Amino acid sequence: MTHRFDPTSLREYDIRGIVGQTLGPDDARAIGRGFATLLRRAGGKRVAVGWDGRISSPMLRDALVEGLTASGCDVVRTGMGPTPMLYYAEATLEVDGGIQITGSHNPGNYNGFKMVFQHLPFFGQDIQTIGKLAAECDWEDGDGTETVTDADIEDLYVGRLLAGYSGGTYRIGWDTGNGAAGPVIEKLVKLLPGEHHTLFTEVDGNFPNHHPDPTEEKNLADLKRLVAEKQLDFGLAFDGDGDRVGAIDGTGRVIWGDQLLSILAVLVLRKAPGSTIIADVKASQMLYDRIAELGGQPLMWKTGHSLIKTKMKETGAPLAGEMSGHIFFAQDYYGFDDAQYAAVQLINAVHVIGKSLTEIRGEMPEFVNTPEMRFQVDESRKFAVVDEVLARLEAEGADVNRTDGARVNTPDGWWLLRASNTQDVLVARAEARSQERLDRLMAMIDAQLAASGLERGPQAGH
Repeated sequence: MTHRFDPTSLREYDIRGIVGQTLGPDDARAIGRGFATLLRRAGGKRVAVGWDGRISSPMLRDALVEGLTASGCDVVRTGMGPTPMLYYAEATLEVDGGIQITGSHNPGNYNGFKMVFQHLPFFGQDIQTIGKLAAECDWEDGDGTETVTDADIEDLYVGRLLAGYSGGTYRIGWDTGNGAAGPVIEKLVKLLPGEHHTLFTEVDGNFPNHHPDPTEEKNLADLKRLVAEKQLDFGLAFDGDGDRVGAIDGTGRVIWGDQLLSILAVLVLRKAPGSTIIADVKASQMLYDRIAELGGQPLMWKTGHSLIKTKMKETGAPLAGEMSGHIFFAQDYYGFDDAQYAAVQLINAVHVIGKSLTEIRGEMPEFVNTPEMRFQVDESRKFAVVDEVLARLEAEGADVNRTDGARVNTPDGWWLLRASNTQDVLVARAEARSQERLDRLMAMIDAQLAASGLERGPQAGH
């Protein structure tokens, strides 16, 4: 039986779709068969499987496990929890790969699969290969001796998050947005010193309180209220599958992904002076300057969690991060993005710096910047537009970084235009020292888009 996936579901970093429309149990079974086939051919045999709190996750899990065992792999089910808990299982249990069923921060009717293959990210061409194997029915068959076991690793994972913790005593608010991180955070705060207040830790795949995406400020309203009412030191928020973190200081100001990285860099560079620290092309110039000021080597790299993990391995970087709140630790940890671990390390960093998080945030240089702007463009045009923009900029002799799209430095600040790897959108961002300068940068973006026959139309959603 060959199987064809909906072409929109096989994406750059994961497999994702709308349950019942572009993704269902037959897809999950085919993913299991394809992943197990590739693992067997690479000499592997055992796969850890975890899942998030979405209503469709148990159904997809059962079909995935069927596919994995049908193609000859043993399965260790690690339970419902955040994606980093599955990454932790894959790094520490005797397994050869891992799959997390998760829709990440997408709406409740979405779901998907994030994969790790022999301790390495599984993305891009690997995901296309799963589609090819299914279309050709080129799958290994099991011999019927495959086992399915359960490993309760939640307590081990929580213990690992706290290993070596030396932070001080703080009063903190935690909002898990009814996502999969809730039970882990409830256990974690009981073990941390200080006073902790949690919001929406009961897992509910309908996300009744707010959407679990801490990079959108409107989703932090409940946390801001809690921090203000209880006069807490700061607040922490998590996305639906616990691999992205958000934070606010004691006054409710958001501390964005690149600002968090600039704080965590202090901790990492004390232990490993001169290390490389990686951030994506959307990060503020403030971050790159700060890493250099702390004696580190800043490295700008492409956006995308799999691409960043691969670059970390290549460079031996102990820390990396993305504007979107993915923060990756390889110093005393396993090199994956873990929002729960990032939260514990942030508390450590605040303690080591010896100032309140509000003071640390207040001392950061003030830039005026845009949020990440996303606009719809035809899939067939998105990379072509970026190439056209690059060609025009080079002809003008502009100062351009081509790491991922076009990041243009000007006396006013910088602007970025890149094609999304996961959607039919162009992404733009700009940052300057004043609103007047930012307006000039936005005019440059608009002029480039116009020259390619586009305009900065209505924002495309995630």
